[in-house]
Amino acid sequence: MKKFFAALLCLYSFIPALFAAQVDTVETYSPSMKKKIKAVVITPQSYKTAKELPTVYLLHGYGGNYSNWITKVPAISKIADEKQLIIVCPDGAIGSWYLDVEGNKDWQYETYVSKELVQWVDKNYKTKARPQGRAITGLSMGGHGALYLAFRHQEVFGAAGSMSGGVDIRPFPNSWELVKSLGTYAQHPDQWEKNTVINLVHLLTPKSLALIIDCGTEDFFFKVNEELHKKLAYFNIPHDYISRPGAHNWDYWKNAVEYQLHFMSNYFNSNKAQ
Repeated sequence: MKKFFAALLCLYSFIPALFAAQVDTVETYSPSMKKKIKAVVITPQSYKTAKELPTVYLLHGYGGNYSNWITKVPAISKIADEKQLIIVCPDGAIGSWYLDVEGNKDWQYETYVSKELVQWVDKNYKTKARPQGRAITGLSMGGHGALYLAFRHQEVFGAAGSMSGGVDIRPFPNSWELVKSLGTYAQHPDQWEKNTVINLVHLLTPKSLALIIDCGTEDFFFKVNEELHKKLAYFNIPHDYISRPGAHNWDYWKNAVEYQLHFMSNYFNSNKAQ
């Protein structure tokens, strides 16, 4: 009898694993950069029977890579399961800022994420392949990248978010290898001005994108996030803005990503008929 209950206990402990999100590391190809790039793709338990599912592109920060999110916040796989989302974590290199650098064929990360990767994911997974089925968010450099790509590619993404995002890069001209992409601010001010998120608000119209922005009050990006929030409000661009105690660290992002994915899930659910 004891052996029977022990076997039954083992069976019950194994059952949740049978009904959990699947985490895969995949290899994609960028035609523009002519190289292979890895990504993590998380599919929910419902994926096998689903006709199509919405996708959230989740971007890492400076110095990170495609594995950061699932390594640091493994709970995102559980959220993918609960919300029935496909989550894609691409590799944006150490300091790409998700930009295309003119004349540098090895640095075309705007094209890669917003076009090549999206097309690859839509081809290889059962996605809801339209803006109403795609969202993008990220932390720090990835927060900048998510808003930058969504503002510039509203034909691709219907919702976007940012966690502790570098939403105005101009106050940091000597940081995070930005000069590799943009040159120095002194010599190339136009590059900095046209590639900072806060200067792209003119691309938006009210309700053209569902937006959520989150930054801790102790974060060195807090002030630029406050300024972006004020600018969006001035132009009557609806958005969720979260400001709470917290710094630029994984303790903050572990919490923030839950808000972001809940927001994206609500967006997808409100657009099910589209």
